[in-house]
Amino acid sequence: MGFFAPPPRLGTEVFTRLPDRFRLPRATAWARWNRGGREIDSFLEGPCFDAEGRLYVTDIPFGRIFRITADGAWDQVADYDGWPNGLKVAPDGMLLVTDYKRGLVRVDPGTGTVTPLLETARSEGFKGLNDLALGADGSIFFTDQGQTGLHDPTGRVYRLRPDGRLDLLIGTVPSPNGIVVAPDLSHCLVAVTRANQVWRLPLHGDGAVTKAGIYIHLHGGPGGPDGLAWDRDGNLLVAHTGVGTIWRFNGRAEPTLAIASCAGASTTNLCLGGPDGRDLFITESETGSILRARLE
Repeated sequence: MGFFAPPPRLGTEVFTRLPDRFRLPRATAWARWNRGGREIDSFLEGPCFDAEGRLYVTDIPFGRIFRITADGAWDQVADYDGWPNGLKVAPDGMLLVTDYKRGLVRVDPGTGTVTPLLETARSEGFKGLNDLALGADGSIFFTDQGQTGLHDPTGRVYRLRPDGRLDLLIGTVPSPNGIVVAPDLSHCLVAVTRANQVWRLPLHGDGAVTKAGIYIHLHGGPGGPDGLAWDRDGNLLVAHTGVGTIWRFNGRAEPTLAIASCAGASTTNLCLGGPDGRDLFITESETGSILRARLE
């Protein structure tokens, strides 16, 4: 982004934070490898709204899923042996979750029951699923990140079709993270955290990807691009974790807005909600907070 003038900046506010009664500070196996072994009380991810305007988030190291009302009240929906990361609400109201330990799972938001949907790929275990996006045809696109990076560029992106067919779209990504899919299924965009890039993968009906390329270069920092989302006008929103900024890019991949965190640099994921779909909600994972900004 060094070729462009700095875009306008917008601030955020803390919409709500994980209540103290849910905070469990201790060392965990996930935190050993992903947070430098520090004791943590939560790590929020995967924000997504349901049809009733309730916000769901995951808590990776403690295997929890929370539901948040419009006035910021929290309710625990599920608590299970897993590391849930990305989350989307399916058309039938069930929660689809990319779980680092258990693969792709379905969670009943009414009972908290967890049902495996896809635990392996061709009998091989996943590296560690990260995030997902739902295609207009009912396909589930998801990233398999694990501990990949520039030292091991073997992260994968999959497409699970409604008929159960699994396509490996690409298997040479250094840390695939957030993902969005074009409404016409012509391509998907993938946040490549450790390369500080967003890649564009052209999609073909036979499951092949050709001429994959770099769509956006970010400026760097201790983290990289994490969650992705489209806004209502077709712009791309990128959560830059480790920096504490949400970037907005137009259709030519030019930066048009920078949204600054008011709570910390661990801006991991984001989604749009509110009465007209122009309120941006951001997980600030280190502080266990949900930030909010108004996109006019």
